[in-house]
Amino acid sequence: MELTGRFRVQDRVAACRPDMPDVGGAVANEEPSRSLLWPAVLVGIGVAGSLDEIVLHQLLRWHHFYDRGSQAAGLIADGIFHLGSTAALGIGLVLLVQRWHSGRGPLRQSAAGILLGAGGFNLYDGTIQHKLLGLHQVRAGAPNNLPYDLVFIGVAAVLLLAGLLLLRATGSPSATPGRAVRT
Repeated sequence: MELTGRFRVQDRVAACRPDMPDVGGAVANEEPSRSLLWPAVLVGIGVAGSLDEIVLHQLLRWHHFYDRGSQAAGLIADGIFHLGSTAALGIGLVLLVQRWHSGRGPLRQSAAGILLGAGGFNLYDGTIQHKLLGLHQVRAGAPNNLPYDLVFIGVAAVLLLAGLLLLRATGSPSATPGRAVRT
């Protein structure tokens, strides 16, 4: 259980105004939407997408976001993908810093969120986009994609599992929805 020392708005108002009834003490649920977890997940998605774009698309030139069309279509798709991953990273960082400064949760919670976001994004990319939809392969034109797929999906699964284990270890209210926090 984490003590934050914060009271609900009603409790602060009641303390200042004796004419208002007591609302029963300072029991509050930490809103999962206000924790460090979800902005950190967004940061993880942005980091994974940006690294994929920079390393696999640009430096190694293994594939484009969309490999079924022309070179121009692949470059345009890469640009749109890069804008999206950069936006996710930027928005996630702004929210994460804002919530961290307001004392919304342990830093381990944000590390767990980053691992969950990166692992979840890459697992989705490797299974849905690579295998089911066939938008692109890890290494287009390779005679055998299985080794590349195994490494890509394996790393994604390890990141996701590490994030889940770290989140569980934090014991945070966001890890167990509906848990009350007493302040």
